[in-house]
Amino acid sequence: MPRARVAHSFESPTVDVMIDMGHPFLNRTVDGFIKIGIVGAAHAGTQEIFGMLRKESVTKRDIEKGIKKMASEGVQWGVVAGIYTGMEYGMQQTRGRHDWKSAMLGGALTGALLTFGDSSYDKEKMLRSAITGGAIATAAEFLRILT
Repeated sequence: MPRARVAHSFESPTVDVMIDMGHPFLNRTVDGFIKIGIVGAAHAGTQEIFGMLRKESVTKRDIEKGIKKMASEGVQWGVVAGIYTGMEYGMQQTRGRHDWKSAMLGGALTGALLTFGDSSYDKEKMLRSAITGGAIATAAEFLRILT
């Protein structure tokens, strides 16, 4: 039976902007903050633009609100990414390996650390956030290995 095959390839864009802070831990943390912060800002920006297009009228206040939201979400996403990349790097250095376990432990520590800034902090919420962070980081590492 004849079969048709489609050959395809997709190369993801690379963004290699690196700021040398003098130590690999700081380099990775700042790099993660900047790269993912830009993604968070772009996410907020596209949401705001979509909202403005649906509304069909744009005021100066809408634009100011959109810029503030972009900055806020960029910082939030960047902080999470910076903490995670720092924690994962620390786990890699402590364990001497780069594998899914380092990602899981880095994600769990990140999830736990992020609950400290919450006004409704409790131990159960911290444990849930640690489990969620570890699960997301492990899944991302498995997906990275597959590609």
